[in-house]
Amino acid sequence: MKRRIEVGILYSRSGGYDLVSETCRSGAIRAIAEINADPASKIELVPVERDPEGNIDRYAPGCEDILRHSTARHVVGCVTSWSRKEVIPVLEKAGGTLWYACPYEGFEANEHVVYMHACPNQHLVPLLAYVVPRFGANGFLLGSNYIWGWETNRVARDLLADAGGQVLGERYLPLGETDVSRLVAEIEASRPDFVLSNLIGPSSHSFIAAYAELGRRDPHFRPERCPILSCNLTECELPAIGEAGNGHLSVGPYFHDHLPAGRRASDVARDSTTPGSSLEAAAYASVRVLAEILARNPDARWTDLPNAFSGATFQTPFGDIRIDPRTQHATLPVEIGQIDGTGFRTVSLTKDVAPDPYLSRYDRAETFGRARLRVVS
Repeated sequence: MKRRIEVGILYSRSGGYDLVSETCRSGAIRAIAEINADPASKIELVPVERDPEGNIDRYAPGCEDILRHSTARHVVGCVTSWSRKEVIPVLEKAGGTLWYACPYEGFEANEHVVYMHACPNQHLVPLLAYVVPRFGANGFLLGSNYIWGWETNRVARDLLADAGGQVLGERYLPLGETDVSRLVAEIEASRPDFVLSNLIGPSSHSFIAAYAELGRRDPHFRPERCPILSCNLTECELPAIGEAGNGHLSVGPYFHDHLPAGRRASDVARDSTTPGSSLEAAAYASVRVLAEILARNPDARWTDLPNAFSGATFQTPFGDIRIDPRTQHATLPVEIGQIDGTGFRTVSLTKDVAPDPYLSRYDRAETFGRARLRVVS
């Protein structure tokens, strides 16, 4: 007899970022179904779902409801950093663990959270290291008006200063806002080398469409001259963006097609059994890693995780990964992808990048080269 173990699922199925949330949920649910269908598995996972419906005020109560009214001690969920920070006090009080499957801004390590997607040295730092020598170091920074946008752009300001560049503008939109005309006008006037967009959901989609129109009017703003950069744009949003996204750049630990230079997404048959994006892959990996731990210790709680991570490797869609027992962040590949229709063409790949959530090992000279000296009279 398999041992039945309840696991929380806390993803919104509606709201402003439902495309992202649904792909995460899909990865988690698929992993649960595969584990339960495996006759060799010692456990059966029982999902206990709560749907916050994209309302930030419902995440903490939803998490509390899972932990209070079921036996689940582990919750796979949350998309935004705002929602993650809302549930952490609940986890700390109840002794639960959140398995977080989205990229985030770093500068956090909580013993009640396992960070299964990228932190800044696995997304923003390598992305700018790739872009600056090819396009220039003067950027325009955009963000949705909450933690992810604020903090990612804060790190970007420091990195661009280290690269010898300037921030030519920094603007924020409320979550869900789609009027981007003012942003486009300011970008057109400032003429940066690239635009770093930390917008999410419909705000991001509207901006990319408006930027494509700007590029048709002015060749400077075409992606081969002045690309949009993203640390959180994945395949699940490309249908909502359409052809306007072609040529722009994103970074993540995984792209579905891993297209080499010269090949288009339409040339490659998609495998429906593999995750369609890094978000789906990270949620799937979260459940798989958790199940492996629970198969050995069905009563494993947050206090048991550092020992479970120490010296262990786990099979995931990212390849074999390790999880740092001190910070509970995953070692991940870093891929930079260029949008090509409904997929990404990989232009840079680095394997096994260890997490550095506080950028304590960041080296300016290693990332951007040594600063040039200027004669000042």
